[in-house]
Amino acid sequence: MKNIYKISGLLLLLVIVIISCTKDDIAFKDYLKNGEIVYPGKVDNVTTKPGNLRTALWWNPSPDPSVSKYVIYWNNNLDSVVVSATSHNTSDVIKVVIPSLKEYTYTFTIYSYDAKGNRSIPIAANNVRVFGPLYQSGLLNRPFNATNPYVVNSNGSVQLNFDTPDTINVNTIIRYTNTSGASIDKTLLPTENNITLTDYKAGTDILYKSSYIPGQGSLDVFTVTDFSTFPKIFTYVLCDRSLFREVRLPNDVNTYESGTSISKLWDGSVGPQGYPNIFHSDGSGGMPHVLTFDLGKVYSNLARIEETGRDCCNNPDQFEVWGIADLTNATTTLRANNSGWANESIAKGWTLLKDVVRSDDGKNAITVDLDNQGKPIRYIRIRIKHVTTGDGNYSNMSELRFWNKQ
Repeated sequence: MKNIYKISGLLLLLVIVIISCTKDDIAFKDYLKNGEIVYPGKVDNVTTKPGNLRTALWWNPSPDPSVSKYVIYWNNNLDSVVVSATSHNTSDVIKVVIPSLKEYTYTFTIYSYDAKGNRSIPIAANNVRVFGPLYQSGLLNRPFNATNPYVVNSNGSVQLNFDTPDTINVNTIIRYTNTSGASIDKTLLPTENNITLTDYKAGTDILYKSSYIPGQGSLDVFTVTDFSTFPKIFTYVLCDRSLFREVRLPNDVNTYESGTSISKLWDGSVGPQGYPNIFHSDGSGGMPHVLTFDLGKVYSNLARIEETGRDCCNNPDQFEVWGIADLTNATTTLRANNSGWANESIAKGWTLLKDVVRSDDGKNAITVDLDNQGKPIRYIRIRIKHVTTGDGNYSNMSELRFWNKQ
């Protein structure tokens, strides 16, 4: 009897399984009534490249030979672009540029499609930033070195110094006027912190403008909208000594002889000279004594003097340099060895440009800066207070040169 119950139970269970399997099979076939779901191979290694109102997507193609195209969607799938699948070699790179975008952060979704319209699982490129005018407006020109913006070299060239740039800097264009009056552009690379202009025209403006990329591999270079002006370059321009002329004011020192006149100071000799190719005072003036001459034109920023002594003796080691633009009412009445001479000179409009003290033998050329106190200068007085030999009457010099800072 127990066996009958067991057989009946097994038969009932078998019937239930058969019925259940039949229902599942019908449901599965109904689900696949349009055929098996096919997912073509997806793209791999998607990278993006920033640009100016555009971007680029790069990827390795799917090795699936059934893939016939790729479709990129963005803007909530309202916009798309179709790319033909020309390769299935995974070492190749497919590059697609998407133009006419807004300055915005996008998400791009890439699908692979086969010829039957089946598509792969989506591959998303998120947070893709597109750059434009707003980004450009925030760019600044590369900063110059505020501590030491430039160096004027002895050969007349000018070195411009800049700070280390941002890592996204591409270059900086330096625009200047050369000695021929032409506008010249030179490029300063981000790996360089200075650039030398060998033919810069003194007194003219130097402009600069920098360019940047928003990221590595950028499609476009962004340039700062406007040029910036580099700090004004002051160069020392040698005064034209062919214009110099002797001037004699009351109580000026006399010369030893006609062949040792003041004009010997600008005859173009180089280095300490010997008698008679020198200025040589006479012995009647005492010490201090003063001599006067005309630079031939007004200089707005007379800034430097070079003095060269004689090859042997009586070289000034203490002397003053005075200047004025016009001799009208500038004549002093006191002798240079009078203690009131300096005050009278100031009252007459003269400016003390420099009180020079030399600690050597006074022979070789010495260059010192002058302080014109913002005043134009044309006429010069040299007041010699002491010479290296200690002589109380005679002074000798070989050459004088002056520079205007402009």
